[in-house]
Amino acid sequence: MSFQPHGKHLIAGKWIAHSETFCSEPANGPAHTFSRGTPVMVEQACAAAEEAFWSYGYTSRADRATFLNAIAGEIEARGDAITEIGCQETGLPQPRLESERNRTTGQLRLFAQHILDGEYLDRRHDAALPDRQPLPRPDLRMMQRPIGPVAVFGASNFPLAFSTVGGDTAAALAAGCPVVVKGHSAHPGTGEIVAEAVHAAVLKCGMPAGVFSLIQGGKRDVGQALVQHPFIKAVGFTGSLAGGRALFDLCAQRPEPIPFFGELGSVNPMFVLPQAAEARGAEIGAGWAASLSMGAGQFCTNPGVALVPQGPAGDTLVQATAAALEQAPEQVMLTDGIAQAYRDGKARFDGSDAVRPVLVADSAGRTARPNLFETSAEAYLQDHTLGEEVFGPLGLVVRVADTAEMEDLARRLEGQLTVTLHMDEGDTAAARRLMPIAERKAGRVLVNGFPTGVEVADSMVHGGPYPASTNFGVTSVGTLSIRRFLRPVCYQNIPEALLLENF
Repeated sequence: MSFQPHGKHLIAGKWIAHSETFCSEPANGPAHTFSRGTPVMVEQACAAAEEAFWSYGYTSRADRATFLNAIAGEIEARGDAITEIGCQETGLPQPRLESERNRTTGQLRLFAQHILDGEYLDRRHDAALPDRQPLPRPDLRMMQRPIGPVAVFGASNFPLAFSTVGGDTAAALAAGCPVVVKGHSAHPGTGEIVAEAVHAAVLKCGMPAGVFSLIQGGKRDVGQALVQHPFIKAVGFTGSLAGGRALFDLCAQRPEPIPFFGELGSVNPMFVLPQAAEARGAEIGAGWAASLSMGAGQFCTNPGVALVPQGPAGDTLVQATAAALEQAPEQVMLTDGIAQAYRDGKARFDGSDAVRPVLVADSAGRTARPNLFETSAEAYLQDHTLGEEVFGPLGLVVRVADTAEMEDLARRLEGQLTVTLHMDEGDTAAARRLMPIAERKAGRVLVNGFPTGVEVADSMVHGGPYPASTNFGVTSVGTLSIRRFLRPVCYQNIPEALLLENF
């Protein structure tokens, strides 16, 4: 039997509803009605999270690890139902949803193991030196501690891995922070069934009811109320630059400003160096087309811009990219709004004298077809809009005269999630000159690969200088992401009886 959403919000362990509703807009299958969130619900959820923190923030690492593993198990128990409604709401194919579900449960279990290892606590101890002259030194201990309730905004493009119990939620719960999630209206049914899995784990593990709440949909006042609530101590967000910047400003304007960890957008430039273009231009072009069109280009790491040498080798690369993109099938986009934004982005290029169309295809309704344009380095630098992200399978080739022009353009780039260098051995000297620039511009630097696909691992960095993210010192993927929801506390001359168990 298919999963039938009840359309309610989960707040402090209870499913509640409000008279005002909205309907989901699935890519296929039936639409469902959901209660719309309100600022009153935000107040209830945040109050419950604050109350829960006094116990959950002081649970043992073993208990939290058991809780995270239980959530993963409850998600797997609902696997078929999650895939069914997820495919209906988003239009994503079944293998993609199943892969994303595995990633979601995998990162929950990764965080469980990570906190059991204990290294994230960064424990330090400077023993007392009572006889030191001219003044004695006290006994000093330091450890990372959870910051308090965290707000998480679900992402449109990842209904599981970056949403209800995605990476932000998993990291916060692992740290010891209760979470209030604002569900994304693109996939409310998926959010609801995942919230049911969390609720079941809460009951199974005896966790406080306010440790997790889900508020569905709502108008802008719900998001505003959430980031401005005095009990919320940090915000995790994945979404548009405009929406993220508005929330970031609200966090900064609070009487008590709080960190806003927003992953906002990136064009993820690729630098194709001359020897690589000469030797493998067609291969690189075909690989770029596959990466660019993967998932209808709806990845924040989608490589939207390629810097390619002028001349025959660059021509071969561009022709191979266009040929491969022309064979790419029409794909369903996540929402009607995203599909319209893609068409608007393409229209911006259609109306620009600074670009030349290489492959142009019209898209209609909720579907998208790939597009490819070309411009010069000079025109790219003069027209800031050419460097703005188009969320979808649209690529821009920037032709450069030489590696010096490539370096000049690299220095003028805004912050990025990723920068990729395609190089052969003969390009090593040029690549060495680019590397210091690349690492200042991006959180992840790749060689001879494509940035779509973000490994959940200890070493991963998914973030970068603004506007790629609002805090260049953190990551939203990988175990290091837990540090966003911790703060160091120093304990001076504290008796053993008062020290926390984790010491």
